[in-house]
Formats: sequence, structure tokens, C-alpha cells
Amino acid sequence: MQEEMEKEKLNSELAFLKNQISPHFFFNTLNNIYSLIAINAEDSQNAVLKLSKLMRYLLYESEHGDTKLSQEIDFMKNYIDLMKLRMSERVTLNVFFPEEYADRNMQPLLFIPFIENSFKHGISYREQSFIDINMTAEADSITFKCSNSLHTGGDKGAETKAGGIGLENVRKRLNLLFPGSHDLRINRSDNRFDVVLEIKTA
Repeated sequence: MQEEMEKEKLNSELAFLKNQISPHFFFNTLNNIYSLIAINAEDSQNAVLKLSKLMRYLLYESEHGDTKLSQEIDFMKNYIDLMKLRMSERVTLNVFFPEEYADRNMQPLLFIPFIENSFKHGISYREQSFIDINMTAEADSITFKCSNSLHTGGDKGAETKAGGIGLENVRKRLNLLFPGSHDLRINRSDNRFDVVLEIKTA
């Protein structure tokens, strides 16, 4: 009985934390599309189509607890494609996601706050910028790395926001899902911001 109550409490906490992400993500993405409409009608149409795919995942596929890593990767790719519509030629973007072990079960929306953060704080329309996103998967682990440029006059609190929902939210979910079996390292220097997240899955 006690074990069931603890499990129910854990699930409630996880649901609450995840539900903080979805509305924030949706409204931020809508704001990006609004900016596109004034620039290019064709791009804005593509953006709406990509947003519909993102929202379908948020509303349906990610609501049942675990999802497939492959689905989570597709979600991140769709988001990155959407953000690329706003990128200038001054931005260098490198992205790598694994094909190996992508059929494993995974809790959704663990990585997207860091990717959202990199596009929000890592791009300057006046200076050369970069975003590097890299994920590797092994039989018993997943390693996610996300790095981006920082610019003079940028948000000095970027490392505490993690996509605007608050780094504390991300840390809480990781602590609940992977107690003692994950390592989150965040480093900020004068001109770059780095995140490394290692998760033991077995």
C-alpha cells in the first residue's frame, strides 16, 4: 500500500512538472511563427505544419508516460527544423542524433528545454553564432550534449532558465526519474554555454 502511494505521488509530481513544459513550449513556438508571418508567407505556412506535428506529439504521444526514443528524436528534429526557418546565414548549426537503440522507451521532453534554450540565447543576428547538438546512445546509456555561442549583452541568466521553464524543473524531473543514475553538467564561459547530460538507462 505504501509503495503504491509513493508511486502515485511520483507520477503526480512528474505529470505536474511535464505539464509546466508543454504550455510554455507551445506559446514560445507560436511567438516564433508570428515573427515569421511578417517575413515570409511560405515559411510561415511551413512553420504552422511543423507546429501541428509538435503539438500532436505534446498532446497525444507524450501523454502516456514513456515514449520511444525515436519519437522523441523526431520531435526534436521537427523543432530544430522550425527554428531553422528563422536562422540567418551567420548561424552555424550542427546536429547529430543516433539511430542505434532508438527503439528503447524513454520519458518525453527531457532534452527539448536545452535545445530551446540554445536557440533562444545562442543566436545573434549581428554576429557569427553557433549551435551544436549531439546525442549518442549505448545499450545502457544516453549522452546528450548541447553547446551554443553567447554574445556581449546577452542574457547572463541563461544557465538558470533552460528554455524559460527554469533549470530547476529539469533537475527535478531528472532526480525523480533517474535518482543516482544521471549526471547533468552545465558550464558557462564568456562566449559559450555548454550542457552535458548523461543518463544510465539500465
